Amino acid sequence: MAVLSRCSRAATAATTRTQTATATFSCILRALSPSFCSSSALNSETDLSNKKPAVLGTLKREPTGRNVQWVFLGCPGVGKGTYASRLSNLLGVPHIATGDLVRDELASSGPLSSQVQSFLLKEIVNQGKLVSDEIIIELLSKRLEAGEAKGESGFILDGFPRTIRQAEILEGVTDIELVVNLKLREEALLAKCLGRRICSECGGNYNVACIDIKAENGRPGMYMAPLPPPPQCATKLITRADDTEEVVKERLRIYHEMTQPVEEFYRSRGKLLEFDLPGGIPESWPKLLRALNLEYHEDKQSAAA
Repeated sequence: MAVLSRCSRAATAATTRTQTATATFSCILRALSPSFCSSSALNSETDLSNKKPAVLGTLKREPTGRNVQWVFLGCPGVGKGTYASRLSNLLGVPHIATGDLVRDELASSGPLSSQVQSFLLKEIVNQGKLVSDEIIIELLSKRLEAGEAKGESGFILDGFPRTIRQAEILEGVTDIELVVNLKLREEALLAKCLGRRICSECGGNYNVACIDIKAENGRPGMYMAPLPPPPQCATKLITRADDTEEVVKERLRIYHEMTQPVEEFYRSRGKLLEFDLPGGIPESWPKLLRALNLEYHEDKQSAAA
């Protein structure tokens, strides 16, 4: 009975924390909402037939300073972090990756540490499973609260929402302008995930995979060059614990099962932009900018970064 009582108290406390985090999440998102955001409906039937969200028509060639509220979707390893980070720098808004929030929490002794242990978060991550909505919302609320205190406005979310429930929560508390759905062939996805490396000292992300898929059966070929580390990081590279073939395939399976319905959720609202990555960063980045109506005279970032 004592064990059951402790479990009951723990469950009640977890529920209370979740309700508090969700309420905080709602308040912060509303505070961060740009005043011009009004993309809940399409401007015309033409927008729907072209499958381009109406908000793209409002973007200017010089995008600096736009307080956008965007979401990046896509299979694990597709490059959400890479392209969301570049757009974050271009648009002047924070890039918030929930995967990074989870990994940071695992590496810290933060306030969620006991909850993390009770949910066996490390095992969940290492097996390629989805972290619970409760933990994700609490971590995201903490990050948004810290950003609001620093005067941040707008955001690009990467890794949230991953389920219909998360999408409904997000839709209920803010008006997401645009959802960019990055797509890449599965054989390239697997190779990219297995090639990912992290510098154990500076935390830089690199990739040792050289992807060269030949054209066949009417499908175009694809080449993606490695993203090698600088000399000072070359001897300090490590592989993420969850970047094994078994775990990557499990993450892809779960994505198709749980997250693809989220694509339809936003597609039906006229907010989804589908973008098939044609290759590596040098080829894909300028085409993504054009798809977003953000092409401008000079991209000061290195195409190989």
